[in-house]
Amino acid sequence: MNEPFSMPEQWTEDQKLFPHQVGFTCPPHDWDAAPTDFSKISPDTVGVHGWMLHVPGYEHQLNQRKQNFELLDDYVQCMANNGADVCGQVGSNWVHASGLGVNGIHEFCTSIEDKYGVPLHMAGYAMVEALHEMNVEKIALNAVYHWPEWWRGTVGFLQEAGFDVVWAGNFVDQGWFESQEQVNARRWIFDADLAKKSFEYVADKAPQADAYLANGMCNFRSGPGGLPQRMLHQTVELESLLGKPVIAHDTALYWRIFKTLSLAPNGQYGQLLETL
Repeated sequence: MNEPFSMPEQWTEDQKLFPHQVGFTCPPHDWDAAPTDFSKISPDTVGVHGWMLHVPGYEHQLNQRKQNFELLDDYVQCMANNGADVCGQVGSNWVHASGLGVNGIHEFCTSIEDKYGVPLHMAGYAMVEALHEMNVEKIALNAVYHWPEWWRGTVGFLQEAGFDVVWAGNFVDQGWFESQEQVNARRWIFDADLAKKSFEYVADKAPQADAYLANGMCNFRSGPGGLPQRMLHQTVELESLLGKPVIAHDTALYWRIFKTLSLAPNGQYGQLLETL
């Protein structure tokens, strides 16, 4: 008879596939580029694993995020049991949709780490931490594909955190699309030149901003053969164009995870990640 097999209660380095193991989770119905992007820019000592939240009937509604907020606890518990060193949460709206507020999100993440011994970094809160790191006060938000209820929630969260949001608006407000329905039909993937055009628009509207932000996890067809790429791959060019920091929710989350691991990415991906 085989003896019962159990996994370690506390993983040691010689039991892990990678010295630094990172978990990512994303909203339902979104194939997430974060694990791939983070793995590509990380040292060889980093391994990445993904977890897609399961919410039957999910329709990208803010109230569904609030109703399923406890899934983040399940996610970190699973990752901790399997030897993760840090967990990232993709989906910038979850922090403001929760109704917990800035301090409440900080307390939630702290309680998760206390409970499972693994830090949880949420994209929406990582943005706040990144802006503090860059010592900025005045910000302008390129809300990209986010519809008004979404990006206004982000603005409120940033204002509660103490930042002066001098301008905010999405692709419809900027005049690139006639309706939110047209934007939604693109499924977060847009033409390559829209990254440059939209940020030039925002910079024109808010020249006094200390930094320019991008909401969510927008993709532009700027890669080889029109492959969609997130803001990580646009940042250096945009900062050179605008002369100011450009910070998005993907780069803020990656920065926070690297900071926890005391690592830095391979390559140059903008001023925030260069602080590492």
